[in-house]
Amino acid sequence: MFDLKPSSRASATISAAAIVLALAAPLVVGSDANRHVLILICIYAALAQAWNILGGFTGQVSLGNAVFFGVGAYAAAVLFTKAGVSPWIGALVGMGLAIVLAVLIGYPVFRLGGHYFAIATIAIAEIALVVFINLDVVGGATGISLPLVRDAEGRPTDSLLLLQFNQSKLPYSYLALALLGVVQAVAFLIERSRPGYYLRAIKNDQTAAAAIGVPVARYKLYAMMISAACTALVGAFYAQYLLFVDPETVFALSLSVLIALVAILGGAGSLWGPILGALVLIPLSEFTRTALGGSGRAFDLVIYGLLIMLIAAFQPTGLVGLHRRFIRRRSAPSTLPPDRLAAAKGAPEAD
Repeated sequence: MFDLKPSSRASATISAAAIVLALAAPLVVGSDANRHVLILICIYAALAQAWNILGGFTGQVSLGNAVFFGVGAYAAAVLFTKAGVSPWIGALVGMGLAIVLAVLIGYPVFRLGGHYFAIATIAIAEIALVVFINLDVVGGATGISLPLVRDAEGRPTDSLLLLQFNQSKLPYSYLALALLGVVQAVAFLIERSRPGYYLRAIKNDQTAAAAIGVPVARYKLYAMMISAACTALVGAFYAQYLLFVDPETVFALSLSVLIALVAILGGAGSLWGPILGALVLIPLSEFTRTALGGSGRAFDLVIYGLLIMLIAAFQPTGLVGLHRRFIRRRSAPSTLPPDRLAAAKGAPEAD
């Protein structure tokens, strides 16, 4: 009744295995230091997947997604510190603000194309950075330190409602995995739906897409709104995880660039590319930071640049494309004559 095609069965098997490995990972890695790396992988994979909806599916390369990340982080942090509002509600508020901001940004910048669009998104993110640095009501350049949740005796304690876990990073690990799962599900639904086909048509040729009746401006705006909402959601979690927010961290241009690099290295426009990119880049970044200390400042960015140049030169579709090419080579029938094929395999030639 539910007889799947071989490709569908393989995809379902891989997805099931990935889910099992993800659920087991926080327990297997053991220490909180390793769990911290796992949490960062989930955070950047989710951010890259949110970017992928706009930059990968739609072809609108944004280098300013940090502005949505910062809005989500500050919304949750300010509401929690100033009014005691649960971060869960703060995350929803941050998502709403990010959607409004995406609409305000989208209408003017979508009139631009190519690298002009990317430059415009950089300018907007830099404006947001300057505004928040000089905005005293949200802490200015100093930022905001979120208070610890304490029990009746004044000791730090855990609270799911207030999204704080001070005893272990294990709950944060599973929340980060759940967060990645939500963003991944959104991207999956978009990819397999009619809007997903519209977005890919816009990416391939906006003029042709408009000629066949696709409302180009509207669907580009939809993609930016969804990307902004997902990015703000991750920002709210990030603020509660670190318990500190400042403009130089959440609005930094380097953050926007890293988000895009993760998706591009893994394979922009593919569903699994952002996760693969995060699995490579984030542990690499943490390794260079801890191994080299202060002497290795920004060395990870040098490695990022080399990786991106190699990918651009030899495999523009990223790690996902490299994997697909390897599978095609393995599964392609040989073009050698039977006698030469048998000799290559070490078998006796046929008479």
